[in-house]
Amino acid sequence: MSERYPTPHIDAKPGDFARTVLLPGDPLRAQFIAQNFLAEPRLVNNVRGVQGYTGAYRGVPVSVMASGMGMPSMGIYSYELFTVYGVDNILRVGSAGAMRSDIAVRDVVLGMGACTDSAYATQYRLPGTYAPISSFALLETCVQTAREMQLPYHVGNLLSSDVFYKDEESLPPSERSTAAWGRMGVMAVEMEAAALYMNAARCGKQALAICTISDHLLTGESTTAEQRQNSFTDMMRLALETAVKLG
Repeated sequence: MSERYPTPHIDAKPGDFARTVLLPGDPLRAQFIAQNFLAEPRLVNNVRGVQGYTGAYRGVPVSVMASGMGMPSMGIYSYELFTVYGVDNILRVGSAGAMRSDIAVRDVVLGMGACTDSAYATQYRLPGTYAPISSFALLETCVQTAREMQLPYHVGNLLSSDVFYKDEESLPPSERSTAAWGRMGVMAVEMEAAALYMNAARCGKQALAICTISDHLLTGESTTAEQRQNSFTDMMRLALETAVKLG
C-alpha cells in the first residue's frame, strides 16, 4: 500500500475507508446510501463533490463513495482506493440499460464479465485481448445473498461503453451496435465495470458490478434521475448484505 496521503482526488486519512466500499456513480446516491443504511456515517471525502462516507451496516464497517461517470473516472477512484487506502473489495452499485427482452426495468443484474469498446486495457501492453471479469468469490457471495433475500437477479455479461451518445440515431434499433451486443447474450450496457475489473485484477483485489436496470434499449422504458438516485434499494441492500458477509 502506498503512503501518498491524501491523493489528488481523495482527501482522506489512513483507516478512513473500510475494506469493502460500495461505489455508485452518483454522489447523491452515495449520500442516500450513507444516510439511509449506515449507522453513524461520517464524511471522509468531498473533493470535487465526490462524497465518501464510512459507517457500519449491521455492525460491519462499510464505506460508500461515488465513482463519477465513465471508465476514466472509475479508473481513478478504484485505483486510489485499492493502492493507497487499503481497500480489498469494491462493489459497484450502478444503473444500466437492458439489451435483452428477458430483462426488465428495475431488475438487478450481476456482471460476471464486462465486454468493452474502450481502449483501457492498452496500458497493460498485453499481446492479445483481455477479458475483464468479476471476482468469483464476490459473485458467489452476492448470488447466495440474493437467493437468501429472495431477490430476482440475472448473472452474465455487461457492456462497459465509452460512449453514451452514439452516432447511430439514424439507424433502426436492430442495426445499432447495442443490438449486436444483445445478440451475443450481453445483458445490459453501463460505463464503468470493465475499468473496475481491470484495476482489481492488476492490484490483486476483488470487484463486482451490481446494477439496476434503469432503462430499456429495446422498449424505450426508462426511470427518472430521482428514481435512479433514491429508489434502487434492492440493489443497495444486496450490496450491503454482501459486504456484511465479506466482514
